[in-house]
Amino acid sequence: MSDRVYLDWNATAPLRAEARTAMAAAMDLVGNPSSVHAEGRAAKAMMERARAKVAEALGAQGADIVFVSGATEAAALAMAGRGLRVAGVEHDAVLAWGDGELSVSRDGRVHVPDPGQAAVQAANSETGIVQDLPQGLAVSDWTQGFGKIPLAFDWSGVEMAFVSAHKLGGPKGVGALVMRRGLDVEARIKGGGQEMGRRHGTENLIGIAGFGAAAEAAARDLADGTWAKVDKLRNILEKILEDRARSTIFVGKGHDRLPNTSMFITEGWRGETQVMAMDLAGFAVSAGSACSSGKVKVSGVLRAMGYSEAQAGCALRVSLGPDTTEAEVRAFCDAWTRAYQRKFPDQARVGGLE
Repeated sequence: MSDRVYLDWNATAPLRAEARTAMAAAMDLVGNPSSVHAEGRAAKAMMERARAKVAEALGAQGADIVFVSGATEAAALAMAGRGLRVAGVEHDAVLAWGDGELSVSRDGRVHVPDPGQAAVQAANSETGIVQDLPQGLAVSDWTQGFGKIPLAFDWSGVEMAFVSAHKLGGPKGVGALVMRRGLDVEARIKGGGQEMGRRHGTENLIGIAGFGAAAEAAARDLADGTWAKVDKLRNILEKILEDRARSTIFVGKGHDRLPNTSMFITEGWRGETQVMAMDLAGFAVSAGSACSSGKVKVSGVLRAMGYSEAQAGCALRVSLGPDTTEAEVRAFCDAWTRAYQRKFPDQARVGGLE
């Protein structure tokens, strides 16, 4: 085990080797994908191969794939001016465009009375809770679910969905809006007519090439059962911590969740304090979504689910990945337990720790 253990995969996944190789190949191409000469055609062909890989991984061969800078831009492109209703568990990029709030149950399930006028995530980035997406849903955030759980756009009944490359081992700064054929959106960036007129400006070929390779590799991992192994590690983590800190609340436990995500609340112990303690111990974890540099705030997701502000402020998120080992999980549990006992010295020794 290295000196540092990365357990914040929901914030960003490490760059896959396949993506790195594809990006290096793209760097060697000089052409602009919009140019008609041989160099331009070569760049265009590389981009379209990547588009096909993303479409196949998303089960979206019958849809339009619009490359953008990431999920935040895609959400704006899909939602601006539509007045869609959203729930408080959505990412800030979706909440920014919502109009009217959908109700959320204590277990994180969103009630959607009118799917055609709503945006609902496939899976939550903080709690990992997975939603049952209704047919005819206008927009869905697939950023966290893509590559971790089976998703098939052509069969989903969703009109538009969006994803981001860096959540599944691609580069940062590239994502995609997925649209049913026949639908359209108004471009928010005007210019040269790229991306079927939906997103103007020269495409990020290097990022797109990496995205395509990462999507292909992620689909292969999912089919091979990689995330089922991660699910077992997450369950080991929760069982150990549950035995050592019996008052800790595991959000969404017992409900359908992403296989890698555990968010737990230890009342009286601020989430950011836990993050700093774990960082000093060599573990990268989070108190919630990574929205902006250095920002720490009480989880709006937990507040929307009915947890108190005090409880929401004491949440920690641990998100594992295919590279995570059982030794790393157990080492984290031991480090967290030692910090827990320092915070609550009246607690009895637990887990055999001295």
